[in-house]
Amino acid sequence: MAAQGEYQRLEDEEDSPPGEEELLVHVTEGLRDSWHHIKNLDNFFTKIYHFHQKNGFACMMLSDLFELFLFVVTFTTFLLCCVEYDVLFANRPLNRSRAGTPDRGKVTLPDAILPAPQCARSIRASGWIIFLLAMAAVFWLYRLVKVLCGLLSYWEIRTFYVKALRIPSDGLCNYSWQEVQARLISLQREQQMCVHKKELTELDIYHRILRFKNYTVAMVNKSLLPVRFQLPLLGPVVFLTQGLKYNLELLLFWGPGSLFQNKWNLQPQYKRAGPRLELAQRLARTMVLLGLANLLLCPLVLVWQVLYAFFSYAEVIKREPGSLGARRWSLYGRHYLRHFNELNHELQARLSRGYKPATKYMNSFASPLLAVLAKNVAFFAGSILAVLIVLTVYDEDVLTVQHILTAVTVLGLAVTAARSFIPDEHTVWCPEQLLQGVLAHIHYMPDHWQGNAGKAATRGEMAQLFQYKAVFILEELLSPILTPLILIFALPARALDIVDFFRNFTVEVVGVGDICSFAQLDVRHHGHPQWLSAGHTEASASRQAENGKTELSLMRFALSNPRWQPPPRSELFLSLLKEKVQQDAAAPRVPAEGLPGASLLSDESAAAPDGLLASVLARPLLSASGLLARERRWGQPCGTAGAAASVLASLSSPLPGRPRLPAADDHSPGGRSDRLLPEESLLLSESRLLSLSRSALLAEVASAEMSLHAIYMHELHQQQQQQQQQQQGAGPHAAAVWVAAGAPKPPAVTTGSAARASQAQQREMPLGGWAEEDEDEDEDEEEPTG
Repeated sequence: MAAQGEYQRLEDEEDSPPGEEELLVHVTEGLRDSWHHIKNLDNFFTKIYHFHQKNGFACMMLSDLFELFLFVVTFTTFLLCCVEYDVLFANRPLNRSRAGTPDRGKVTLPDAILPAPQCARSIRASGWIIFLLAMAAVFWLYRLVKVLCGLLSYWEIRTFYVKALRIPSDGLCNYSWQEVQARLISLQREQQMCVHKKELTELDIYHRILRFKNYTVAMVNKSLLPVRFQLPLLGPVVFLTQGLKYNLELLLFWGPGSLFQNKWNLQPQYKRAGPRLELAQRLARTMVLLGLANLLLCPLVLVWQVLYAFFSYAEVIKREPGSLGARRWSLYGRHYLRHFNELNHELQARLSRGYKPATKYMNSFASPLLAVLAKNVAFFAGSILAVLIVLTVYDEDVLTVQHILTAVTVLGLAVTAARSFIPDEHTVWCPEQLLQGVLAHIHYMPDHWQGNAGKAATRGEMAQLFQYKAVFILEELLSPILTPLILIFALPARALDIVDFFRNFTVEVVGVGDICSFAQLDVRHHGHPQWLSAGHTEASASRQAENGKTELSLMRFALSNPRWQPPPRSELFLSLLKEKVQQDAAAPRVPAEGLPGASLLSDESAAAPDGLLASVLARPLLSASGLLARERRWGQPCGTAGAAASVLASLSSPLPGRPRLPAADDHSPGGRSDRLLPEESLLLSESRLLSLSRSALLAEVASAEMSLHAIYMHELHQQQQQQQQQQQGAGPHAAAVWVAAGAPKPPAVTTGSAARASQAQQREMPLGGWAEEDEDEDEDEEEPTG
């Protein structure tokens, strides 16, 4: 194995065919209706996943055929060249002899549309229109070829589902992704889709689908991507749009001159430290050239963005003016909050559950001055609007008065916008508890948010993750202008860090290829001591994932895939975490707290998992100092941490008559795995179990259990930080008190280990985590074309 901090190769001889450990190029076998030795498993598994998520062949083909680009270009050209606006606006009388229509008093819509020959002459007379149409035609032909190729690809995947996975097309919606994934793993034993491994695991499939996405999530976690800027007057600003994201993926992953030589291998020169400076200079030049190309295409992209935004949102704003004040998870937020190895539908489901709590938290902030202004604006605009409506009801000829309809529309928008700034008079101010409810679903938040939920700075940082829709639209409109500037001026300065990042955090797994090492979910190499990984991790400061990303991602993946066997050190971490939960739940408890949610365990309510989570969130929140004082007194974590421990402990008892899950390779002392299937571990009534399908129950219970673990781990993390601060502030006497209170003593650092850590930090790039702290309705993975 290579030195720490350098490119590594992980051998997996047990799963590799003899004599093929050094092979990484997939070979094809020319049998038509079999799926042996598939050449590009990344592309194949990604298509299988998209086919499932987009509901099959018919839906995917209709989505491609109803291509919006052609309609937008055609309709815009028609509006520019084929409409006579002077007639439409009645600025001049209609020439009835030319129109060939009988004389009548009113102008109809067809009167304002030019005849086809005159429309064609108008188009030919404009050089810019012809140029734009030519560019659009080239792009449309490219899209047409891609749609035709997609037709063949979709049909092949459909055949694979029907013949290999034995899932009928009309019943695809009845199968969850976990069920499809289980059939893929079973099929590998019959037909060697991957030639280099006898057995496929859930993690192998996730690695292939999310190979590039895991790198992006890791770069955001290590604050490497240049999405944060300090602007005068505006302060810290986060900027990550679909256009910038597309250019970053083109630059790093699948474009010409990218760091990857194919879908699964990093270029060999990026795996060595020797040519790092030369590679960084080359990468910086590529960034500048890509930025210049974006600058040349800026007018075309900007026009497209404006037209698309107008056609998409104009009618929505007219119908629901308050929609611009609605919030959405920002694109940066989706990457910051995403776990390693988390598929799109899993992320979307988790953020959807956190949408209402996040909205309640953001709406709990109100400016008294802004509320007074909004009330008066709403009253003035509403008064005028009411008079106009009454006059219109009395005599409809009022609508024929010039601009009267415009005034009604503008006043309606003003009233709706003003009311959005008026707080609900029945709202109870409890930001800490609201933020705890958000954390239960998003799983990540900066340390300094704890205890500061009511501060404007915390709300501002949360707004970077959960932005207004109006801000999202504005960022996308500015993206064609700002993206070239970022590529030319901001990104080249990080070229060396990017080259070092891919070398330091890439490992080669036989049968899988080059992947981001964080995606291995190995606490030994990337765990953080302050996130319950003390004693389990050997990672230096620069190799630790920030905000507990490794530990929380490991927990989520283990809960979502209960048959997956983690690495030995990660399996040990999970076992010890479970033991700690059991200890905290069994220790003497404050009498007033009792067992939270005990009545819900036998309740036949349809929302039992949600009820368990709500019972924990209903616990009174205490300050960090209060938690420590009560912990010393009662001998276990109190407040939310103690409540979460009690419920998690109750979830670990199997239902009567339900066997434990056998493990393929067990590392537990008893020779068996003590992990349970989620539906086997939840103490629900039998009628509740029968009312849910197995896949729905898996998702429901795993989500609730992960939310409880997120709360529990964050609380313990905060307590550990507080204990360390008190120990550092009070000296050796505090350390003795700390150990006497039952807290684990921090590992001693010898001179040799400190020297080795210092050398490791010098070898690796200086990456810092985000110490401070966009949702596309359908954020699908961009399919590489390079």
